[in-house]
Amino acid sequence: MPRVQLQARARYAHRATITVRTTDLNYGGHLGNDRLLSLVHEARVAFLAAAGFTELDCGGVSLIMADAAIAYRGEAFAGDELLFETAAGEFGRLGFRLLHRVTRTTDGAVIALVETGMVCFDYEGRRPVAVPDAVRAGLEDHPDAD
Repeated sequence: MPRVQLQARARYAHRATITVRTTDLNYGGHLGNDRLLSLVHEARVAFLAAAGFTELDCGGVSLIMADAAIAYRGEAFAGDELLFETAAGEFGRLGFRLLHRVTRTTDGAVIALVETGMVCFDYEGRRPVAVPDAVRAGLEDHPDAD
């Protein structure tokens, strides 16, 4: 079975730390796949906020997640502090990708690489809309960039 191939970026624009809670564990005793995607959501909200956006008001439009890809590289456990590094890229007419690297802060172990496809969306009209110039400029030239 071919595996999803995601590549880490040399640079990420934003960093957020989140501690794994006991409720984030699955029956295997490690961070559950569903909970990782929830933690990525938290990191996404922090990334957008740092640029002055929210998921419901991102330069005058809303965002909806169209797809997600996760490549696991290691396990995380209760109490682990994880660093979520986030960058935006691959901008198109209607959306863009958010790229995340998740590492454990104590040893630098990469836990996962995650990519989510975000589409600009008009909830009232129930349709995708064009990426506003302010969103492209605000996320590509993010204020927290190295």
